[in-house]
Amino acid sequence: MTPTSSKRPRRARGKKSAEPPKVERPFVAHLLVPPHELLSEAETKEVLATLGSTIERLPKIYLSDPGLKTDPKFRAAREAREPLKGRLIRVRRPSPTAGAAVAYRVLISTTGD
Repeated sequence: MTPTSSKRPRRARGKKSAEPPKVERPFVAHLLVPPHELLSEAETKEVLATLGSTIERLPKIYLSDPGLKTDPKFRAAREAREPLKGRLIRVRRPSPTAGAAVAYRVLISTTGD
């Protein structure tokens, strides 16, 4: 064996290894992911009146956000193919001072609408 040769077999050039298929993993809620809740149309109007704001002024959340998988109503609505764009999501985060901090987000599609 010459000093420039190696004992490792060489990989064939030009051939790419086949990538394994991507498998959708089931969502497992984590203690750091706050619960998300899909609001009904009536609740949305009530919240907007309470906040004194319009839906355009609220922060946005993508339909593909993993935190939304914590809400069974969202999952059921998505499976039923209900229109979700423009609906409100309530996010409850634990707070040491207030008990729970509530935030509202508007659902948008991932295309930037």
